[in-house]
Amino acid sequence: MTEIHVAVSGDDAADGTVDAPLRTIDRAAGLAHPGDTVVVHAGTYREWVRPRRGGLSDTRRITYTAAEGEHVRITGAEAVTGWVDEGDGVWRVSVPSSLFGEWNPYAIEVGGDWIVYDDVRRDRKHLGDVYLNGSGSYEAHSVAEVAAAATSERTEIRDDWTGIVVPVRDVAQTRRAWYAEVGPDATTIWASFDGADPNAEQVEINVRRSVFYPDRHHVDYITVRGFELAQAACPWTPPTADQPGLIGPNWAKGWIIEDNVIHDAKCSAISIGKEASTGDNYATVRGDKSGYQYQLESVFSARQIGWDREHVGSHVIRRNHVYDCGQNGIVGHLGCVFSTIEDNHIHDIATRREFYGYEIAGIKLHAAIDVVIRGNRIHDCSLGTWLDWETQGTRLSRNVYYRNERDLFIEVSHGPYLVEHNVLASPVSLDNMSQGGAYVHNLVAGAVRLEHVRDRATPYHRPHSTQVAGYAVIEGGDDTWIGNVFLGGNLAEAYEAGSFGFERSGYGTAGYAAYPASFDEYLAGLRENEGDHRRFMDLRQPVTLHGNVYLAGARGRDGEADAVVVDGPAHVRVEDDGDVVVLVTDLPEAATAAVVGAVGGRDLPRVRVANADVEELDGSPAVIDVDLVGRRRTADGRYPAGPLVDLPAGPARTRVLD
Repeated sequence: MTEIHVAVSGDDAADGTVDAPLRTIDRAAGLAHPGDTVVVHAGTYREWVRPRRGGLSDTRRITYTAAEGEHVRITGAEAVTGWVDEGDGVWRVSVPSSLFGEWNPYAIEVGGDWIVYDDVRRDRKHLGDVYLNGSGSYEAHSVAEVAAAATSERTEIRDDWTGIVVPVRDVAQTRRAWYAEVGPDATTIWASFDGADPNAEQVEINVRRSVFYPDRHHVDYITVRGFELAQAACPWTPPTADQPGLIGPNWAKGWIIEDNVIHDAKCSAISIGKEASTGDNYATVRGDKSGYQYQLESVFSARQIGWDREHVGSHVIRRNHVYDCGQNGIVGHLGCVFSTIEDNHIHDIATRREFYGYEIAGIKLHAAIDVVIRGNRIHDCSLGTWLDWETQGTRLSRNVYYRNERDLFIEVSHGPYLVEHNVLASPVSLDNMSQGGAYVHNLVAGAVRLEHVRDRATPYHRPHSTQVAGYAVIEGGDDTWIGNVFLGGNLAEAYEAGSFGFERSGYGTAGYAAYPASFDEYLAGLRENEGDHRRFMDLRQPVTLHGNVYLAGARGRDGEADAVVVDGPAHVRVEDDGDVVVLVTDLPEAATAAVVGAVGGRDLPRVRVANADVEELDGSPAVIDVDLVGRRRTADGRYPAGPLVDLPAGPARTRVLD
């Protein structure tokens, strides 16, 4: 085991010792072997680190780490000086196009499958950005628009997808804009800087696609720890394309990405996703089949190149601070399987609304088979977490969502998946376009939307495996809700905050009114119809409801066992101050009087289509005995509904994260 040292005062011709460090991390990456540690000392490194080789096992990794107590910044941007004042708040600079190599972000559009543009409005955007003292700017379409932005007092911005006008997160940032023209020899950029002199401040432009990302597959067992990683011109990452991020393993196994500050990815910050051979924006490039069809094909193509536990996935993404990214904080399709995403702080994802597509969220995963999402703080995102296709064996535990437009969206999946001990405190808590979910001991303070999906059949798998067992459409239901607390609200206001389709929404579980109350009732409905597959059509699946609490206008389905309904005021919000997060509640006494016993996997019905139980990763029945703040529920205890073992009545403040 060798330590290889890197410092800004070093020399790539040196031997890499602490007294003779290398100059670049990428040079160290070319020398590192399994078991080695690359120690990077304080400073800014403007490079794309491409690990050449990986470790051999979880205990023989290659580790890249910031030196203890030292701040190391790795950036995909270059500093730019020599700005010329053109008046009206507009500055101009030209840089040689050779600076970018084959990847000029100012010539490459944000585009691909599922991106949405209004061509009439000429709103196409590029991968470039201009940063003033580390903070990005808005792209304009002309020099005149840059000048207009310089004096803007814009406090609201239109969402290009919903048409809804939302508050601007950073008003000063709207006065910073840029426009570029790319020539054969030079790229010229015009920019406004909110009154600042760009020659007296730090101004950077992004020039590299990624910051820490191998350029080949199966570079396994890498640890990246303790860095600031920033400002990459990474492309749009739909599930039908290559998915390069600012940082990621590029179709490998066993990476650990921990204790980093990661920000200003043009699209996705951390990618644990797909590679190009299984499809690369074919729906857009070829135009002959739908993105849905190409995505379905990608699953089978991935199996042919070794999509399984032995070769891909099993990553750990923990204790990172991820913010200010245009598309995703964490993204993945196929390559995310068997991974753990825990204790991350993710916020301000897609809040600038420069572009829109159907693949945007703080965490956006497809095929999140046996993925654990635990203890994360996710707020101020257009959508907190979006689990799309093959959400099977997935577990969301003890996460705190707030100030998102929507907290959780689970789409066209068959389960089983488990959502337990979470706080969903945004105006829209859940969009459920799936089946086979178990929701246990959550606080659901916003609206719940239910929808079946009969025009897209999606795969399901053998338990704890990537092997495809079959595929089917989503009839809805096959869900279980036990021991949750729901709050009511104003549905129109909730969806005005940024979602859609509230005609099938409500507060609580009343939306399940037409679903069978038991599996026997479901079978009885089948017996009333004739034929083979036709008797299953339009027959909703059973729903199990038990011990839920409905407050302030929230309602359950009629006939729910042990339901508690309390009208009158009830309030929930989340407050944050730096790293401290407090759950502020004011609940009626009756809300805490309802109790349920400890719930485990044996208490949850087997899901119908996937024919699988809610289990631990090793196949044993799921254990659901740890509350939001880490306290255990005993098997012989009786507990109030909600995410805390002692959810208080009356006004209360509970520290839930620090």
